[in-house]
Amino acid sequence: MLDAIIPHGLPESAQGADLAAIRCPDAPSMQQIIATDAMPPPAVLAMEQPAFLGSEPVNVNRYFDQTIFDAEIEKIWKKTWQWVCREDHIPEPGDYYTYEVAHLSYVVVRQDDMSVRAFVNSCLHRSTKFKRGEGIGSGDNIRCPYHGWTWNNDGSLKAVPCAWDFKHIDAANTNLPEARVGHWGGFVFINPSAEGPSLEEFLAPLPEHFKDWDIAGRHVSVHVAKELPCNWKTAQEAFLESYHVLETHPQLLKGVGDANVQYDCHSDHVTRFYAASGVNSPHLAQPLSEKELLATMILGDKDSRDDSLDVQDGETARTVMARHLRKIMGEAYQTDLSAVSDSEMIDTIEYHVFPNMVLFPGLSLPMVYRFRPIGTDPNRTLFEILFLRPNPEGGRVPDPPEPYRVAEHESYASAPGFDPAMGHVYDQDTDNLRAQQQGFRASARGVQNLGNYQESRIRHFQMVIDKYLAAEG
Repeated sequence: MLDAIIPHGLPESAQGADLAAIRCPDAPSMQQIIATDAMPPPAVLAMEQPAFLGSEPVNVNRYFDQTIFDAEIEKIWKKTWQWVCREDHIPEPGDYYTYEVAHLSYVVVRQDDMSVRAFVNSCLHRSTKFKRGEGIGSGDNIRCPYHGWTWNNDGSLKAVPCAWDFKHIDAANTNLPEARVGHWGGFVFINPSAEGPSLEEFLAPLPEHFKDWDIAGRHVSVHVAKELPCNWKTAQEAFLESYHVLETHPQLLKGVGDANVQYDCHSDHVTRFYAASGVNSPHLAQPLSEKELLATMILGDKDSRDDSLDVQDGETARTVMARHLRKIMGEAYQTDLSAVSDSEMIDTIEYHVFPNMVLFPGLSLPMVYRFRPIGTDPNRTLFEILFLRPNPEGGRVPDPPEPYRVAEHESYASAPGFDPAMGHVYDQDTDNLRAQQQGFRASARGVQNLGNYQESRIRHFQMVIDKYLAAEG
């Protein structure tokens, strides 16, 4: 197992209780905001774990250099745990999900005993892919479409046409190569490498943080995918910080904390971003009243507007909206949300899991992101957004939808089930990425400079990548 990154520690001025020294001055911290909520959050949200990881410039060739990209495939994508699908995508024996990242491809198959196995999507005859393109399906076997070599769903060789011509093939030694498979939170993960930590070790402390968030008890209600003209890291890093909100999303300043977002680095593979809704941005010259803040709190849930909502004396917009969402979402999803805290109902709680997963346990913005390099081009990425909604209590769980492909120059708002205002936010994000990818190549100095706190998760992400690339083997 690779040694963990040892943070440099906080600046001397920020040691102990003086965390204000590394954060936005003259603005309430996330912890101060949630301390006044009517229904306080769980203990896992009432803590913070900042990390000062240095302030050196970061080279930008890592975003386009082919040699670096190829090394990432060999040392990251072939050696780390990555989620493939939800359990609901392959509910029955024989169901499979074809997963692709870069030039790698795997067929993940539900077995007769309900376990899951993952096989390299390449025939052992002359290497033709069994399944062409990503997606779900079902079958009694795994058959090559070129010459008909066939394997059982457990990976054992079943049939070879004209077997008399292949007497040199030992069926017992012709099982399909496998990747490791793991399960957590309703997700199916694979790791192409037989070595390295277990999924539980890799994800720590994520399972502990999520023990009271029933992610397994949710279903995919929306699945949107879009190819982006940028590196997989370029795309991902846009969602690891809130520093860009001031310039990129000015419409969000009314009602969302941005400069006072909390950033946590919990382990090599897990970091967190925690942002308040129903508050004024520290950048607002004229702060909104609680009633005005309430009117801004509908992004992501277009059915949550209720003109009769009002803020009474002694209440906050946060309390009113959280109470309202408990009611309407509880009714919509046939589940009891009465014990869910204000923060879990309305705030942006975002965990990043290395190398490419972003997961939101909150209920009003219940997304999962995934970022994958496309083929062997360091300048192309597949970005996916999934919404995970609570399963109805005692009711039938809806089948997962087919991914909706948004064209590169098409708005996310065109996707079925996507809130138009939220689609506009994603359009603003992805519009930046093309220009940033081009700017990396145009850079005269060849480096970028990161903020010590607001962009600490990006530095952490790059440090973990560097650690994997430097590892032997």
